[in-house]
Amino acid sequence: MSDAWRQYKSAPPAGTVLLECSRLTPGDSQCLSLESDSGRFPLIIARDAGGEVRAYVNACPHQYLPLNGRSDTIMSRDGELLICTHHQACFRLDSGEGISGPAQGEALDPVPVVEKDGWWVIGE
Repeated sequence: MSDAWRQYKSAPPAGTVLLECSRLTPGDSQCLSLESDSGRFPLIIARDAGGEVRAYVNACPHQYLPLNGRSDTIMSRDGELLICTHHQACFRLDSGEGISGPAQGEALDPVPVVEKDGWWVIGE
């Protein structure tokens, strides 16, 4: 996994609590804004239809706008894609790879997450 997300000035430390595991059902995504003294860190956390959880920096590599800038509905109906609401760039949930639209060939920056005591937290 790439560590590009750590280059953000506002990147949260490992162990930062994100949300309760029960609040993220299969086929669901949440866009979070993590506040710290260094600023705001935009994050997407999503669970695919099979139950796997992934997290990415919420910044489309096309113009670095948040995927949910126009709507909080950023996940495809089948739970396999994240879709930027600005220019409809589509990203595979399992890899962050841009597969269509203006970000094709680019990728979202992955952020490691782990389950700890019923909560999703930033991993190492």
